[in-house]
Amino acid sequence: MNTTGTYTNPVLDADWSDPDVVRVGDDFYLTASSFGRVPGLPLLHSRDLVHWTLVGHALERLEPAEEFARPRHDRGVWAPSIRHHDDRFWIFWGDPDHGIYQVNAPEIRGPWTRPHLVKAGRGLIDPCPLWDDETGEAYLVHAWARSRSGVKNRLTGHRMHPDGTSLLDEGKVIVDGDRIPGWFTLEGPKLYRHDGWFWILAPAGGVETGWQGAFRSRGFFGPYEERIVLEQRDTDVNGPHQGGWVRTAAGEDWFLHFQQRGAYGRVVHLQPMRWGPDGWPVLGDRGAPVAVHRRPDLPPQPPAAPATDDDFPGGRYGRQWQWTANPGDGWATQHSADGLRLTCVRSADAHDPRRLPNVLTQRLPGRPSAVEAELRLDGTEPGARAGLVVLGDAFAWIGLERGTDGTVRLVHRFAEAVAEHERDAGVPCPAPEGRARLRIEIGAGARCRFRYDVGDGPRRSGPVFAATPWRWVGALLGLFAVAPEGPGSAGTATFTRFRITPL
Repeated sequence: MNTTGTYTNPVLDADWSDPDVVRVGDDFYLTASSFGRVPGLPLLHSRDLVHWTLVGHALERLEPAEEFARPRHDRGVWAPSIRHHDDRFWIFWGDPDHGIYQVNAPEIRGPWTRPHLVKAGRGLIDPCPLWDDETGEAYLVHAWARSRSGVKNRLTGHRMHPDGTSLLDEGKVIVDGDRIPGWFTLEGPKLYRHDGWFWILAPAGGVETGWQGAFRSRGFFGPYEERIVLEQRDTDVNGPHQGGWVRTAAGEDWFLHFQQRGAYGRVVHLQPMRWGPDGWPVLGDRGAPVAVHRRPDLPPQPPAAPATDDDFPGGRYGRQWQWTANPGDGWATQHSADGLRLTCVRSADAHDPRRLPNVLTQRLPGRPSAVEAELRLDGTEPGARAGLVVLGDAFAWIGLERGTDGTVRLVHRFAEAVAEHERDAGVPCPAPEGRARLRIEIGAGARCRFRYDVGDGPRRSGPVFAATPWRWVGALLGLFAVAPEGPGSAGTATFTRFRITPL
């Protein structure tokens, strides 16, 4: 057994929300919630459960397409489940406003099918399928969002057609959290078969303060008995729950789950798992999350993490980037050199990047980091602007704007969560060549310090800005180019050499 190394949690220190995991051969694959960002359903790969890389996305565009033509930061893809069955990968997820969808593919990199609506309805969330190899039956369990349905704290089970396209009954409540003393906000179920039992691993208690539960029954429709199998106790890992169980080829069991960390979103932890003498799972250190632990008994792998840096070769952006809505034609154009060339899209919401669909984003790093990008503004319209933004319920950005006199200025602006319009956070200054090097230093508590260089040396701008999350989503880093409403083209902006480095 490989006992020479340890790992430290979190293994994914950024907002990979509501993770689920599956093993196929020697490879592990993870997906996560992507809400209203596009492309959706990120696909991560690992061979040791510790080091992960982003290999693609399973969802090219959100549907219904017209509803995601503008930002929907708390809607879209909620809590997906990933499975491998009949030589295909399957991902099911709940859209709280439309119902339960699935996509499938012969290989993790696709091609993935278009979304198929398995069950229509409001408030249907967190679905998980199970194909029972013992009987040939197929099942699906899901939770409920009270904000859409008036129902919560219960899990509903269905028999499912083996081809995964439809459900075969109206469904039955198989676990009612209201009947379990002290349990509330039961959601996020993952369904398994083990040792002759149906198992549902499901969290309760809310994302910031909750716990991980396990339920078992001899029959899919119950009755189920329950147990808390992971909770914070005296650790600093609040609300440790909602994730997936995976078994290695050698028979080791592991559990990946999230921890809510404010502006950083839901970071991913890896817990050891074993089956106790009474047949129940034991997670972490006798039910408490571990901070450091022996690595899984898997072949050593070189250090790896999802990509962040980008030189944008030929104007193409890496797979780590997501738009804040279904992308429009011509937002980013390819060319013969390096650099991301963004069109200054005309918009009535030019003053508020929270409302812009054409912001290219990636996750805020969970560790203190410096974010840098170089920018050239070629936008010709007065009011054309482009910049680097920290985006959440509140936002702050630094970048370039063309004035009414035709000159380009370095500007730094922000807006509180309740504000509808931005304000200056720093004093505007000339950018004679229409260029700037932008830098955001993200310290403890997601406190951001802004800096810039317009050719006369680095300077600090404005006060510290404390990044804030969205309702369910961690803060985002974004690049954007925009211009006020009006006729004709407003020009472009080019970003080069995007880097995130540890502080």
